[in-house]
Amino acid sequence: MANINHKPSKYMLNLLHVLPPFVEDKKDIINTIVEINSGSINKYETITESGQLKLDRVGYSSLAYPFAYGAIPKTWDYDGDPLDVEIVNVIEPLVLGCLVEARIIGVMKFEDTGEVDDKIIAVLSDDRRSDHIKSIDDLGEQFKKETSYFWEHVKHLKKPGTGINKGFFDKAEAIKVIRECEKRYNNIYLKNFE
Repeated sequence: MANINHKPSKYMLNLLHVLPPFVEDKKDIINTIVEINSGSINKYETITESGQLKLDRVGYSSLAYPFAYGAIPKTWDYDGDPLDVEIVNVIEPLVLGCLVEARIIGVMKFEDTGEVDDKIIAVLSDDRRSDHIKSIDDLGEQFKKETSYFWEHVKHLKKPGTGINKGFFDKAEAIKVIRECEKRYNNIYLKNFE
């Protein structure tokens, strides 16, 4: 896991810019940096430039994340951040800032304050408790309702009506979104540093 093709460094590596989005030789397993555990009302985010985790904002309500949450390295979504990942069916809290390998099961297309802010949906790749989960449909209708409700209302007290679920889609569409965000990272984000 996480064999980094990088020369030794006396400085801590920023995994957002070192690891590829997809785990080597695996077409549906992604590298994910964990930023939030389920049950948290606070929003933590990896600082893109340095790689440290920071408290992005204190939750606006008592609505807690119903899943673990993180970011995919070397991706860039339209909202100006790495692509988001919901990691579902996690039994024990993960260490914030750690790297996990997650198996893609789908994507929720989402709009936040008029910007595309899609959410890849995945499970931990080596958790046998999740082997039976192959698609979003395997999580049931309650998962879709709860996830939609969370994203549509998590900012409601600050910016009512700004979160819009555009639908749930399959693994193939999720991989397409990741590849597009990978291209955007290379063509837009990296261009700022040339």
